[in-house]
Amino acid sequence: MACVAVWAGQARAEDLHGKAWDAPQRSVLSQSLTDSLAVAPDGTLWAWGLNNYGQAGDGTTTPRLTPVRVPGLTNVVATAASPGNFSLAVKKNGSVWAWGANFYGQLGDGTTTRRLTPMQVPGLTNVVSVAAGRVFSLALERDGTVWSWGNNDYGQLGDGTTARRLTPVRVPGLADVVSIAASGSHCLAVRRDGSVWAWGANFYGQLGDGTTTHRLTPVRVPGLTNVVAVSTASITFSLALRGDGTVWAWGENYTGQLGDGTTAQRLTPVRVSGLTNVAAISAGHSGFSLALKRNGTVWGWGSNDYGQLGVETPFRRLTPEQVMGVKHGVAVAAGSHGSLMLRKDGTLWAWGTDQKGVLGTGTAIVGPRSPSPVLGLSNTASIYAGSHHSLALRGDGTVWGWGSNSYGELGAVNGSAMDQYAPVWLEGLTDITALFSGTSAFHTLALRGDGTVWAWGSNQFGQLGDGSGGWFGGPPTQVVGLTDVKTLAAGEFSSVAVREDGTVWAWGYNMVGGDMYDPSNQYLTPVQVQGLQDVQTVSNSGRHALALRADGTVWSWGENLDGQLGNGTRLNQATPVQATGLTDVVSISAGVNHSLALRADGTVWAWGANTYGQLGGGTTGPARPTPGQVPGLTDVVAIVAGYSVSLAVRSDGTVWAWGGMRADPLTVPEIRPTPAPMEGLTNVVAVALGRYHGLALRADGTLVGWGNNEQGQLANGESPRHFTPVRTLLPCRFKGHPSHEHHASGLVPCHVVP
Repeated sequence: MACVAVWAGQARAEDLHGKAWDAPQRSVLSQSLTDSLAVAPDGTLWAWGLNNYGQAGDGTTTPRLTPVRVPGLTNVVATAASPGNFSLAVKKNGSVWAWGANFYGQLGDGTTTRRLTPMQVPGLTNVVSVAAGRVFSLALERDGTVWSWGNNDYGQLGDGTTARRLTPVRVPGLADVVSIAASGSHCLAVRRDGSVWAWGANFYGQLGDGTTTHRLTPVRVPGLTNVVAVSTASITFSLALRGDGTVWAWGENYTGQLGDGTTAQRLTPVRVSGLTNVAAISAGHSGFSLALKRNGTVWGWGSNDYGQLGVETPFRRLTPEQVMGVKHGVAVAAGSHGSLMLRKDGTLWAWGTDQKGVLGTGTAIVGPRSPSPVLGLSNTASIYAGSHHSLALRGDGTVWGWGSNSYGELGAVNGSAMDQYAPVWLEGLTDITALFSGTSAFHTLALRGDGTVWAWGSNQFGQLGDGSGGWFGGPPTQVVGLTDVKTLAAGEFSSVAVREDGTVWAWGYNMVGGDMYDPSNQYLTPVQVQGLQDVQTVSNSGRHALALRADGTVWSWGENLDGQLGNGTRLNQATPVQATGLTDVVSISAGVNHSLALRADGTVWAWGANTYGQLGGGTTGPARPTPGQVPGLTDVVAIVAGYSVSLAVRSDGTVWAWGGMRADPLTVPEIRPTPAPMEGLTNVVAVALGRYHGLALRADGTLVGWGNNEQGQLANGESPRHFTPVRTLLPCRFKGHPSHEHHASGLVPCHVVP
């Protein structure tokens, strides 16, 4: 949860009597990974965003790209949006209401049943504020006690156990609390004496007690006094605001989110450089921080990959910089990909990336897109799709990429991991003859004319083959010890290469089951796959691989739970086995858990999982461990197996599809168990599939994309990113900013904005 924090010197509820209406108040704004909430001065609550679990509270799961009123809630004084897809609200009478996802009992109603509309949390009265962790909740009562419920795997409920609680329990040992904050798995509390207390997960030192030891009960954060507010939304770091207007931070600091001018982890609080006269703070989910000064200006530091700092260049900031173009701020909220600010005039402003509609600007890209031209590219020779990114090799040998860059899939363009909504040139890559990525891959392989292999992107399992590991790779690096390579295949967790001598080499996850995070199951440099000769090409899902030999037979190895190896069993295979009954094969493709083969006669054969009809036999259901012909398809010249879908290009240039057409991981796939032509696709010579998007190359060298475009993987001119603040499309102006105490007096109804 990222909530607005209180104005310095006004932390305590009883101190708010008689304060001005335009003073910034606690909990009137809240933003999570995918959703936002705002309390209007008339006590109504407004919500917008993904709403996939009903967290907008309007009785639906329909995405809301602009704010809608949460029905049935009045006299609301505080709210909290959770990154775990649920929402909380406090009413003037001190009751707490909850709705959305409830897998761990985080709604506190004694069940694990999802709620599409607000339900009262039993047993809580006189509550003044709430905080929402990922799958747990906190409430602060007027008497200074703290209550918690939901998941408790790291002791984040603070009750001395790791037991899940479906209804609220009191956090023992805490009294006189005036402010609370919750992250994914840890909590903070400020007591009346200005001390800070922390409990829960402590992987990165986010509890600030000088250790990385998890705490099942609250411990005091040393060295902090006169604190008036705390904030933590990320699972990795924490912020505190002192009464003198200075800000202090601790925990993980990879993106500079602690603001001390370094990227060094801090186990105890350090002062944020150069900030004074701060009135409110907010910690973002994606490693960034915001501060609102008493003069109404907003300052940000840390990650800026999504434009969430409101500055025009994407680079991280190690010290605070002012957000330009906004002033007269009275409240701020840092989310994951964006930020919100409430102005004194009652208007709400946002910057960053409007993924899932979280900014409420109306520019979010939600839902699938029909085939549309990829803009800015011509003379394309070949196309490739990774999990959430796209690549093209042009006729002049240059490499272009667009879409997700979270793991450096685009080669850390301009030194940034920011997604790209239009094609960008990947500088420094020359003499490239072919590119390779895969349906679920977060990395890319490139083959140079001299037979060497170069890789970039995610390297968590050693799939870059450079002898190292880690979540993120840097610029393209050469794969160690590989020469004379003729073709490659990139999967989700691994990479495979075929050398000119017909031998096969692999690196990354070993694909035979077991714990993929165990280093003994990873190869950081290429090793030869035994028992394979005369191989022409390979295909790799990351969990299983296929090899096509010169004699037209298909061989496979790796995971086989759905029969995707095609040898008649469901046993994992550490060494290659022959796929049963296949001859005269000219092309192969490995999907996530199914496989395809194209024979010389133009027929297509499929085996493995069939949950969504991806085998094309007209039915869904049981997996098939041996190849079977896909009926009704002839004259096929190219095939691609995707996440749960299959594609075929026929000689007439049409594209045929079958299986589960899923727009994103949160939607139910459209099931098509028999092949059917895709509308709007003609004169196609090649296709590529990412996890939720597709690309087609036409004979004239132009590209067409379809499916999910939230990270720009279609490059069709849509963009939800705002580097500078824009107005959130609230249907009313928030003319006042109520506190818990004086909410009922001087109400200004939410009226239409002129």
